[in-house]
Amino acid sequence: MGTQYRHGDVLIEQKKDLPSTREKLPPTILAHGEVTGDSHRIKESGGADLYATSDGLNPHVRGDAATVVHEEHAPITLTSGFYRIWRQREYSPEKIRIVRD
Repeated sequence: MGTQYRHGDVLIEQKKDLPSTREKLPPTILAHGEVTGDSHRIKESGGADLYATSDGLNPHVRGDAATVVHEEHAPITLTSGFYRIWRQREYSPEKIRIVRD
């Protein structure tokens, strides 16, 4: 397991590489805030590529660094490399649900 970051309800983990089966997406939005309407996104639109895989969303930071921003959280700097993004979940007796930011 690589370095992990928490950005509100979004978890980010550094990986060694990307899954071989992937679909390239527009590069900036990592997760939409469903309560506030704000989004977790990469500030530098040309600094990273974003891929959808069976593993979830996987950014590839191509430059030296990219900044993850959101209106309610401090920025996080990701260094060059591969990452996996997923939403934090919480357990309740009724069901497991995604945490809403």
